[in-house]
Amino acid sequence: MNLYEHTIIARQDTSPNEIKLLTEKYSKIVEKNKGEIIKTENWGLINLSYLIKKNKKGSYIHFKIKGDGKMIDELEKNESIDKKLLRYLTVKVKKFDLDANYFSSKKEDIEKKKDN
Repeated sequence: MNLYEHTIIARQDTSPNEIKLLTEKYSKIVEKNKGEIIKTENWGLINLSYLIKKNKKGSYIHFKIKGDGKMIDELEKNESIDKKLLRYLTVKVKKFDLDANYFSSKKEDIEKKKDN
């Protein structure tokens, strides 16, 4: 089993409910193809570096997935025809960094440090 980090960018006008449905849809595709979702993160609405299909912002969803290449092929095939998505990217990694939360607010980070 290989380890993958997979990120999708949905259109800026996608509602929070639609984001949840997209997350569930792609999680089911992974599980149906004998993969395993280790972690899912909703990074929120982030400015894009350049316009993509007339969008200045995108809603980022990040998955940490354990599976094989055929599962990734099936996932990307479904994403390529989805009109709600702007981009997707899959990166094969050697191990997951499950501790870091790169897109949390600084206020949340300070509160976590106080708890430790």
